[in-house]
Amino acid sequence: MHSQRIEVTLDTVLESVDMAEEIALRVAGEAGFDEDDCHKIGMSVREGVINAYSYGNRQEHGRKIVLIIEIEERRLVVHIRDEGENFSLADVPDPLAEENLLRTSGRGIFLMRAFMDEFDIQRGPHGGTELVMSKWLPPSAGGSGLSAPPYASR
Repeated sequence: MHSQRIEVTLDTVLESVDMAEEIALRVAGEAGFDEDDCHKIGMSVREGVINAYSYGNRQEHGRKIVLIIEIEERRLVVHIRDEGENFSLADVPDPLAEENLLRTSGRGIFLMRAFMDEFDIQRGPHGGTELVMSKWLPPSAGGSGLSAPPYASR
C-alpha cells in the first residue's frame, strides 16, 4: 500500500469545522475503518479544528488552518496546523480534576487523546501549533494486514 496524502487549507470560519470533519469521515471510510472508528476520527478532527479556530487563530479570519490527512501502511495520520501562538499540553488543565469538572477547556484534547491511538502537539513548521494524531488501520484495510504494535494504546 502506498502512502496517500490530502492537504486542505481552510479559512478561519466555523464552516471549516464541518468541512474538515466531512473530509476526515470520507477518508476514514475509504481507508476501511468501521462506523465507530470513523465517528472517533471525525470527532477528533472536529475538536482539533475547533481548537485551531478558537484558541490558535483566535477566530481571526485572515489566518488559515491546514488539515493534512495521510494514509500510511499501518495508520491514518491527521495534522491540524494553525497560525497562532504555540502552547504546551502541560498548560491545559485536566478536565477530570475536581476543580475543572464544570469548565469546558481541555475537553477537546481529552476526547482526541481518548479517541485516537497517538496524539501529540508540536510547534508548526512556520510557527503556530501543529496537532498530530493517528489511528491504526484495521487489519481488513489491506496493506500488510498487521494490527497495531503491542505497545500502541487502544
